[in-house]
Amino acid sequence: MEIVILAVVIAVVVLGAISGLVVSGRKKKQLPPSPPTAAVTPSVTAPPAEPQVGEEAETPSDVSRRTIEDTPLPVAEAPEAEAPVAEPEAPPAPEIEVPEPTAGRLVRLRARLSRSQNSLGKGLLTLLSREHLDEDTWEEIEETLLTADVGVAPTQELVERLRERVKVLGTRTPEDLRALLREELLTLIGTDIDRSVHTANGIGNGGDEIPGVVLIVGVNGTGKTTTTGKLARVLVADGKSVVLGAADTFRAAAADQLQTWGERVGARTVRGPEGGDPASIAFDAVKEGIAESADVVLVDTAGRLHTKTGLMDELGKVKRVVEKHGPVGEVLLVLDATTGQNGLVQARVFAEVVDITGVVLTKLDGTAKGGIIVAVQRELGVPVKLVGLGEGADDLAPFEPEAFVDALIGD
Repeated sequence: MEIVILAVVIAVVVLGAISGLVVSGRKKKQLPPSPPTAAVTPSVTAPPAEPQVGEEAETPSDVSRRTIEDTPLPVAEAPEAEAPVAEPEAPPAPEIEVPEPTAGRLVRLRARLSRSQNSLGKGLLTLLSREHLDEDTWEEIEETLLTADVGVAPTQELVERLRERVKVLGTRTPEDLRALLREELLTLIGTDIDRSVHTANGIGNGGDEIPGVVLIVGVNGTGKTTTTGKLARVLVADGKSVVLGAADTFRAAAADQLQTWGERVGARTVRGPEGGDPASIAFDAVKEGIAESADVVLVDTAGRLHTKTGLMDELGKVKRVVEKHGPVGEVLLVLDATTGQNGLVQARVFAEVVDITGVVLTKLDGTAKGGIIVAVQRELGVPVKLVGLGEGADDLAPFEPEAFVDALIGD
């Protein structure tokens, strides 16, 4: 009985299972199909390849760096090219000039003097040509000479000689008077004086040969620095090599002015700071002249008012310091020919400080009074060696008494 009941239970269970499977299959058939799912590509980083023999395995940082390096960078737009800025052109080197030969200047000396100075000569000839030379006439002759800055003593000497010569001569033709006056003026000026500028090489204190040294002295305003530059041209025209020393450190732009003069003829300029020690610069200039085997060293000295004792002492110091190298060949005093008796005062003061060896008279053209040549020579006992006849670069000329007197009285 029990067996029959167990068999019935098992049959019921089996039938229930079969019925559930059938119902489930039908439901699946009735459900709509699900929409297709879009395929998504997984972003999977490929694992690094295994290193071969002799290679090192990549670390994660290596992989990141490689990924960054392989990523192309955005290309920046190139900036517009700027127009090139033109560099300022260097100033051209100054052209070396060829100064006019000294011989040609003597002709111009006479021509310029004849235009500006012959009032003295013509005035004297007119007075001497009078039929009767009374005391009033001789006083007029004396006054004419004094007005021309000949000086008191030289004037008296000349008048006395003219009186005697005219008395002996008797009848006086214009030609006789001109010859007489020319002869007496040449005697007064002097024709047998050495007027050359001494620039020969000297023997230094060490026994070696040194350049000729020329000091240029004088107060500011006389044309001292300009005269130094023009004298350099005279020497270069004569075939000499020149070094310039800009020792006038108290006047603004004096060194620049002198350097410009030097560059024009190829002469080197030794200079120092403005307000520097003039004696030190003069010493260095001679030192450079020795090193360069130059023929001449020209030193433009300080030139403030001669009434300041300290500055005159400084001028004496310049000369003493330069003489540590060797002797100074020339000390040229520059005087303005238009200053007359004031120029003589300057001459006396400078002569007390340094041994003046020669005089340069500037501004002798125009209204200058040529008689100052006689007066300054008498005052200093040294000759006028050079004269300035204008502002041109080659208007400095050696003084020649014959040309000067001929210009005064005419042909």
